[in-house]
Amino acid sequence: MLALLCPGQGAQTPGMLAPWLEEPELRERLGRYAEVTELDLVSLGTTADADTIRDTRVAQPLIVAASLLSRHALGLEDVPEPDATAGHSVGELAAAAVAGVLTDEQALMLVRERGRAMADAAGARPTGMTAVVGGKPDEVAEVLARHGLTAANVNGGGQVVAAGTAEQLQALAADPPARARVIPLQVAGAFHTEHMAPAVERVRTAASSLAPADPHLTLLSNADGAVVTTGAETLERLVTQVANPVRWDLCCEQLLALGVTGVVELCPGGVLTGLARRTLPGVETVAVKSPEDLPAARDLMTRHGGTR
Repeated sequence: MLALLCPGQGAQTPGMLAPWLEEPELRERLGRYAEVTELDLVSLGTTADADTIRDTRVAQPLIVAASLLSRHALGLEDVPEPDATAGHSVGELAAAAVAGVLTDEQALMLVRERGRAMADAAGARPTGMTAVVGGKPDEVAEVLARHGLTAANVNGGGQVVAAGTAEQLQALAADPPARARVIPLQVAGAFHTEHMAPAVERVRTAASSLAPADPHLTLLSNADGAVVTTGAETLERLVTQVANPVRWDLCCEQLLALGVTGVVELCPGGVLTGLARRTLPGVETVAVKSPEDLPAARDLMTRHGGTR
């Protein structure tokens, strides 16, 4: 059984789209994506520096566009369709398009508004996120609660991302959980927490103009790992996840329960397949970072797909 995974914010790197744009059809497609996002995705994906593409307004549309671009580059003519899909945080919008709930254009419009709304919410007060790696889960939870922090991403494999105010994160750095490393993340806000509440209604307004279809393959929600069966529920979950934690650990549990044996992570791949080595034992993975990875991805899809 085959799953396509879509990465989230932080997976972007400078120049990540340059090798893809050597193919005229993909360059043309990215140009169409750029019109929807109202961003110069070509320059952002080829020549922009790390600080520029870290901006939430830029990073979120750029990542979703990269995933969708690589999805089309993979093609479906000679390989089986995936059995399941899931996305981490903003990657869930790309997964919704992979599952047929949204068109590429609808997903890109929604992520455009999501990125703007979350950036504005983050600008209201200095907030951020810190990865907590290792430690006993109960002790990590206790320390986060003591400092008033939210476990915004529970990724599995001993990794939790804490989110809150700058003062709360400083307190965590000075008083971390035992046997855990704390790593400040280069993000502009406390995503997936109450600090993003002002963004929710703006995303809901944007979503209200869409007519989603029901998923044509198994689509997992990163709110709780549940299989979502209707377009309406998918859209509502995409709205509410802005201010609620990402439970990627539960998505991984669901993938195993479904019997997934092979995973391809779409561009900019690497983060989720790295986690998979700890959370999806025995599952074969390929991270799509450039067109050079397409043959390996197609081979994996051929060997693990078509089981539905």
